[in-house]
Amino acid sequence: MKKLVWFSATIFLFLACSPGKPKEESTEKKDENPVAAVTDPAKGIGQIKNVSLHTPLEFDRVSRGKAVYEMKCSACHKLTDQRFVGPGWLGVTKTRKPEWIMNMVLNVEVMLDQDPEAQKLLELCLTRMPNQNVSIGDARDILEFMRQNDGEK
Repeated sequence: MKKLVWFSATIFLFLACSPGKPKEESTEKKDENPVAAVTDPAKGIGQIKNVSLHTPLEFDRVSRGKAVYEMKCSACHKLTDQRFVGPGWLGVTKTRKPEWIMNMVLNVEVMLDQDPEAQKLLELCLTRMPNQNVSIGDARDILEFMRQNDGEK
């Protein structure tokens, strides 16, 4: 029994005292300015750099996007080209890149402050779009719903 206790204690001490993987500190300074990382201004400012669109439409995404639209977007945006509080959605996927649309939904404050196209929309509508705290997945679903609204199949 003493040997078992001694053996267990030795193993415990060995594992507790063994050096773990050394922590590496990054000397690379992270860029806090999202504008500095913009490589294509037509894609907007934010974390969305590339969106893969599929044909035919992903109808599970379309239905989820419609639900998000009805809950968070329909109070200000119509599905026609008519401006309401915000611009109408008809044709938006024909005039904007998918990355720009998603960055506008996800990173609205920075887009309105620094993206020239978003600033033009703000001048037109005179009302800042509020941050709706939409997830990346929900933003992608909204984009798919917008594509259907624009007649894509």
